[in-house]
Amino acid sequence: MKKAIVIGSGAGGATAARELQGKFEVTILEAGAAFQPFSFSLDTVAKLRKTGLLFDEREIQLLFPSMRIKKTSDKMVLVFSRCHGGTTTIATGNALRMDSDLQKMGINLDAEFAELYQELPINTDHKNHWKKSTRQLFEIFQQLGLHPIPTPKMGEYQRCQHCGHCVLGCPSGVKWDSRRFLNMAIEQGAEMVSDCTVEKILIEDDHAWGVQARMGFQKKIFKADLIILAAGGLSTPVILQNSNVPCESRLFVDPVLCVAAEWPKAGQNREIPMPFVAQQDHYILSPYFDHLSFFFNKNWRFPAEDILSLMIKLADTNTGSISRKKLNKYLTETDKSHLREATEICTEILERMGVKKENIFLGTINAGHPGGMLPLQAANAQNLHPDVLPENLYVADATLFPKSLGNPPILTIMALAKRISRVCQNN
Repeated sequence: MKKAIVIGSGAGGATAARELQGKFEVTILEAGAAFQPFSFSLDTVAKLRKTGLLFDEREIQLLFPSMRIKKTSDKMVLVFSRCHGGTTTIATGNALRMDSDLQKMGINLDAEFAELYQELPINTDHKNHWKKSTRQLFEIFQQLGLHPIPTPKMGEYQRCQHCGHCVLGCPSGVKWDSRRFLNMAIEQGAEMVSDCTVEKILIEDDHAWGVQARMGFQKKIFKADLIILAAGGLSTPVILQNSNVPCESRLFVDPVLCVAAEWPKAGQNREIPMPFVAQQDHYILSPYFDHLSFFFNKNWRFPAEDILSLMIKLADTNTGSISRKKLNKYLTETDKSHLREATEICTEILERMGVKKENIFLGTINAGHPGGMLPLQAANAQNLHPDVLPENLYVADATLFPKSLGNPPILTIMALAKRISRVCQNN
């Protein structure tokens, strides 16, 4: 049986491994180890804040080793996870189909999405458990003509304990993450190699014959007939460039800015994050308690249960890059203009809730949906294989997206990875 290497175990990697195992002998290379949920209570973090010891977002890695932070050249905070399941473990479990740009290029993923709707526990059951403040916000969104919809979630939310730890590691296993697909692949015979940081793909005569990785202080070579690179929008481009495969300076990151206010007993810190979403032209709006701002932003000085917050998730300009030595990403004037517009809408929403404008404060701009540095073209619609790649090397993550979704990408990455896996089986 031919051998396949899948690099990464997040949305794209776990999906590809599950699809390919059995048709190939699959080895999954993951830079991280088993996921460890955040083990501290918010009360403990609040006490730490008062000591002044929490002053840099990168410190979160000391409290929560599975979460990682990078900072861009202009200090924007990028959040990701290095562990089994990748960043799906700290995502909010949203199941939004966001493939319109791919459709415009002739890429039809209807069959793959249909399968995912059958395989995943996608529902809006959480709506029955919304807190009063969430219901009030939903009504105000409707009054303003923002057309909010309950967010489809991946998970068994009828079992939700309302602990508020969705993005810190669901302790009761309610939220779906890609470890479920990963475990299925392993049960079917796939091999999992943890703490294995891939450095480059080994290529000769337009053929990728292996992978060079670092395990501790040792380098190791893994040979394969097929390689699927799904290390995420920050790592995949670096691995490609280390392998002399050029990428484009088109990095997007979906920046997030939260607009918040004190609201006694709001309880949003124990609400499901992003319970509903309103799609706008260049961003989405959704209720969201921003733990990163709560931990490190001095404006968020109130008790967690007394903060009411609205998220702006921006579809940013495709301008940026990452290499082994440098992460270059900034907000353009267009991006800043869209953020100002969205902030004004959020301010009006909070004012309609009864908040005084002078009491509204902003969160820390952070981001967690990187991609775009090897975008698919219309010419790749059938094989989903950018021309610069060797014939047996495929990418299966957000690196392929032609532009920022400004939306949760997990479901769309999984559908794309399913299709790519099928292309590989047929070649």
